[in-house]
Parts: sequence; C-alpha cells; structure tokens
Amino acid sequence: MTQHQADDATGTPMVTVTDLRRSFGTGERTVHALRGVSFAIGRGELTALKGRSGSGKTTLLNLVGGLDAPTSGTITLDGVDLGGLDEDGRLALRRERIGFVFQSFGLIPMLTAAENVGVPMRLRKVSPAEREERAHTLLALVGLADHANQRPGELSGGQQQRVAIARALANEPALIIADEPTGQLDSETGRSIMELLRAVVESEGVTVLVATHDPTLMGLADRVIELRDGQLLEAAAEQAA
Repeated sequence: MTQHQADDATGTPMVTVTDLRRSFGTGERTVHALRGVSFAIGRGELTALKGRSGSGKTTLLNLVGGLDAPTSGTITLDGVDLGGLDEDGRLALRRERIGFVFQSFGLIPMLTAAENVGVPMRLRKVSPAEREERAHTLLALVGLADHANQRPGELSGGQQQRVAIARALANEPALIIADEPTGQLDSETGRSIMELLRAVVESEGVTVLVATHDPTLMGLADRVIELRDGQLLEAAAEQAA
C-alpha cells in the first residue's frame, strides 16, 4: 500500500458530491443535465468518468472544478465546501488546488513548452528562477526534458498533451480534472497519455478525475463512474426498476 492509499484509508475523500443537480433553461425548455448525482473520490485515486455525449460528463467536471455552480446539491473538494465560496474564492481554489487538462490541449502557441508550463506559476507570482526550475522538472517527469524550448506547433499531439499535463501539475494541485484528454489522439498515443496520468497518481500522490469514451483506457483507472442521462448508472437503473 502506498502512502497516499494509506492516507485515503483513514482520511476524508478528496471529492464528495452529494445529490448534485444542474438544470439549464426555464419552463418547458428546461434541460436537466444532472439529476441527483452522489459519489466520493478517494485521495490518490484515478477515477474514470464515462458516458455517451449528452450524459452530463462535462457538466459534472465543470461543477467539481468550480467552473460552474450547481442548481442544488453540494460539492466538497479537499475539505472545502464549494458552495460556501464566492467567485474570488472559487478562482483561488482553481488556481491553487486544481489542475485542468483539456481535449484541445489549450497551450499558448507563441510560448515554448517550458513557458506554457510556467503560466500557472506566473499567475501565482512565483519567482522566475523557481518557475523555470519547476517547469523543467515537470517536463522531465512527462518525458519532454529535451523539448523545453519548442513551441506547440513544433510538437506532436501526444507531446502537446504531455506539456498540458505538466502545466496542470505546476502548482502542485490536489486534484487534476481531465476532459477527454485522449480525444484528439490515436489509440496508441492515447494509451500512453493515460499511462502517464496513472504514473502521475503514483509519483505525485495527486487525485485524478478523467472523462473518457475509450473503454480500453478505463482499465488503467482505480474505478469507473458511469453517467446516463444525468444520473449515475446505478441510480438510473433503480429508478427504471
């Protein structure tokens, strides 16, 4: 048992979601994106979130990441109730405790790989020397030590996503949220990215919540949560019965 697994066995979950609901629109045009979702994610755990398009995956990720607010229900992240935070509080939480990885990589084209990794630290006013040192350390962690001075356009899709993962780790987050991080990659490259996320969980002790459509990649997760029509699959099945 690793240290973070031991901590998980005795401590509180990294993420706790309780009766989460999110609706868009009003009246007859109301769309219920999430309908009473509840689950917990342990510290140092890699959790895969699966479901068809429109099942509510991105809505759920946005809520857990503090990018959106629920219609009702609660989210606790690393002991903090997101519902008790104002916009500045949510911004600080995202900046200091959460790393994001997107399907489209989200790198700044004019910056080098090292400079892209350094962006979150620049926002926290980390000194240039410390920023540069950590950026190079993280690029080495994701296997890109020799590509620090290359810009995104000079890197393959898989390499760009590795830079994005290094950037997500820049501020030593408690949680990484990844939305279809392999969606624009071929299957072999996608698997290497998921293996990298698995390795990051082990080496950094970080918790990862990743949305994916690829069933072959789910085998690398500690557990899989499935959404269907805005509900956890188990809850949807019980309601149907």
